[in-house]
Amino acid sequence: MTPAADVTNKRILITGGASGIGAASAKLLASRGAKVVIADLSEEQGQNVAKEAQDNGFDVKFQKVDVTQADSVKALFAFAMKELGGLDVVVNNAGIDHKPAPMHELSDDDFDSNIAVNLKGVWHCMRASIACMAPSGGGHVINVASVAGLRSSPAISAYSASKHGVMGLTKSAAVEYARANLRFNAVCPSFIDTPMVQNTLAKLDERGQNAIIKASPLKRLGKVEEISSAIAWLASDESSFMNGHAFTLDGGMLA
Repeated sequence: MTPAADVTNKRILITGGASGIGAASAKLLASRGAKVVIADLSEEQGQNVAKEAQDNGFDVKFQKVDVTQADSVKALFAFAMKELGGLDVVVNNAGIDHKPAPMHELSDDDFDSNIAVNLKGVWHCMRASIACMAPSGGGHVINVASVAGLRSSPAISAYSASKHGVMGLTKSAAVEYARANLRFNAVCPSFIDTPMVQNTLAKLDERGQNAIIKASPLKRLGKVEEISSAIAWLASDESSFMNGHAFTLDGGMLA
């Protein structure tokens, strides 16, 4: 019997693969038979994730990338195409946040860096995905956005703006490239227990921490495994009629 969310022999590239959702997704997909390339700016962490997977008998390779730089992204995709022999799925997960602050106190640097990584970085990777996948019959691009890209997000306005932009790119590309058999969807988690969220929590007082942890009706942070399982389903052929969708995993926050 074929298992649910079967990704056997799928050729998958994941950015932001050195930790959090990206690392969890790489390990899960590889454990189910996918061939995976992970990419990240953090070379040591990325190499460690790849080695751990390889030690367990899984096919995971690492390549350093700076998604804000078009040439670095092109080099990454050339590496992935060579190592994997093509691409079936690309997961654009690389992202950053910023310290919560009122909009009028947010620095230009914080705004610019969030747009550069979270939005322009995704755009660079989407363009490269299209160039690699369209000539070979299509594929699936999964952008990791956020509930902050679907609703108001006080105190994290730059992050929210970048994730709203990702949703715009996702929906536009989904329609524009559907006839080329290229699908584009977004995963929109709420607060997940990742190093990035823990870093944010560390900057807040107890009241702020509780507000984040209890933001959803389930009154807890999400787990990376809950998001990686959703990404695995999207990466499988079971999601073949989903296109231009915001796959929301928020514990009921937007209900």
